[in-house]
Amino acid sequence: MVSETPRDVAISITFAGGELTRADERRRDDVWLQEQLASAGARFLPLRRGKPWIRLREGAGPALGWVARERVADALADAAQWVFLGVDAGGRAAFAIDVSKAWSEGHPEALAGGKFIDARSISMTLGADAAGTLAQARSMLEWHRTHPRCARCGAATSSVEAGYRRRCDACESDHYPRTDPVVIMIVTRGDACLLGRKPSFPPGLFTCLAGFVEPGETIEEAVTREVLEEAGVHAERVRYVASQPWPFSSQLMIGCQAEARTDEITVDGEELEEARWFTRAQVLEALERRLGDAETLWFPPPLAIAHQLIKRWVTDA
Repeated sequence: MVSETPRDVAISITFAGGELTRADERRRDDVWLQEQLASAGARFLPLRRGKPWIRLREGAGPALGWVARERVADALADAAQWVFLGVDAGGRAAFAIDVSKAWSEGHPEALAGGKFIDARSISMTLGADAAGTLAQARSMLEWHRTHPRCARCGAATSSVEAGYRRRCDACESDHYPRTDPVVIMIVTRGDACLLGRKPSFPPGLFTCLAGFVEPGETIEEAVTREVLEEAGVHAERVRYVASQPWPFSSQLMIGCQAEARTDEITVDGEELEEARWFTRAQVLEALERRLGDAETLWFPPPLAIAHQLIKRWVTDA
């Protein structure tokens, strides 16, 4: 999906959009859902341990591995977790299903015409709509996997409303899918931008500063706090640019630009091991190169909003 920023500079956001109409009004229609689950026309996207099943087509690029009900009948019979994703242009219901138990490594369905591939590595080759649907499917199934019990009483919960709510029968509490807001910002001062690197990063990799929004905090407050905490730089004039669903795990990356009123850097030593100011010329040169060695500056790949924020700034002269 392409997002128009306040300066009308279009940037490409991977995982935004989707190829389905979510049809949320159908999530509480149990009769309709059961009919669709039993229908030969319904489509299912299998995922195993967070990896989508990808159809590998000779002479064409990879595609989401949609399969008919008969291909996942064993998983459905084994009470595998499923989530209703929506309906396609032809009105067919689409579901994501976790086949981690039903499709072992040697299962014939796992080998027929495709393979399970890491979602992050395959997303850039799928196209915007397919990547958006993948983000929805992976985030929802991962939430179910990591939240099987009630946060109030600890009892087991069950999936209701087509997978968009978990219900605790013990204390009658409801639990909903979690999305964590994260601010990610390009901070500028004159003709330079502030980028940092974590201790775990490969040599030469720098990216935008980022951090979780805390309770009782606005986006603008989160940006200025994180920049000060991580790099010791005072930022102001925070502007929203674009957002990105990030299904690793489920976060909403809130892309911003801010201006620094100080340029002295003092890294916290925990979140960042280094932060530096880079000129527009340095950034442009790095964007035009492929990944380099330890002496070379490079950035996250284009699927990350950090890359898009950096590219937007350097080309918006």
